[in-house]
Amino acid sequence: MKHLLRFLVWSLAVLALVSGCRAMIPAPETLRLYDLAAGREVADQAALARLAPARIVLVGEHHTEQAHHLAQLAVIQALHRSGRKVAIGLEMFRKDAQAELDRWVAGGLDEAAFRPIYLDNWNFDWPLYRPIFDYARQNRLPMVGLNVPREVTRQVAREGFDSLSESQKGALGEISCEVTPQYREFVREAYGFHPHGRMTFDHFCQAQLLWDTAMALHATQYLDQHPDTVMVLLAGAGHVHKLGIPAQLDKLGAVPHVVIMPQLSEAPGPDGVTIEEADYLIFSEF
Repeated sequence: MKHLLRFLVWSLAVLALVSGCRAMIPAPETLRLYDLAAGREVADQAALARLAPARIVLVGEHHTEQAHHLAQLAVIQALHRSGRKVAIGLEMFRKDAQAELDRWVAGGLDEAAFRPIYLDNWNFDWPLYRPIFDYARQNRLPMVGLNVPREVTRQVAREGFDSLSESQKGALGEISCEVTPQYREFVREAYGFHPHGRMTFDHFCQAQLLWDTAMALHATQYLDQHPDTVMVLLAGAGHVHKLGIPAQLDKLGAVPHVVIMPQLSEAPGPDGVTIEEADYLIFSEF
């Protein structure tokens, strides 16, 4: 697990920025996955067949790796070309920013107007994510903000979930924050922890769990309202891990889902990832 996530930037801190503008590179036409259960590669129609039963396809990323975002785009494109109705769920946007996302997809905002909105939600460089946002806009694929208000995240990280007022908790809906010993160890291994100001490790775990639970709940709520849609959920690899968002989906008794992790090494194979962490790896050929 440490090998898989060693380059993961802690998404709650959102302190690291990518500088410069990279060339736009198209996603590949061929969808190639490594099936961790079967121990072999599958591609094209065989890969799509693996994803067909899922209502949520979680695709992980390391936020600063453009190849991972293009691999995510390859999943979106493959499902869209197959005739599925596709929505894109985003860790990168708060639920309260949904109106601005809708305006972007509908063509009501140009890039100059949208970029400040994007940067208000997410601090990683816009060019890394632009191909996904452009594809959604060009094909009118709904983009769904899944995250919680920034001030709630900060308060939980600094003071714990119990510090939230009843009105704050009520606004979150059916979200609790019960950190199990297994989740604590997962967070410690996946992210590591270094003291940061007033933040304790327990509060750090609660903030992570809040994000995982909120994203699972908001994705499920969207799909309840759109029963003919499959959601491709984009989030950091730590959140996509089966002990992250998928575990919260299981608790909700939610829709079927599969987990795809990015491939780090060039050699085909499991890359140190196990079936306990993900269902598939996706090859990044960029």
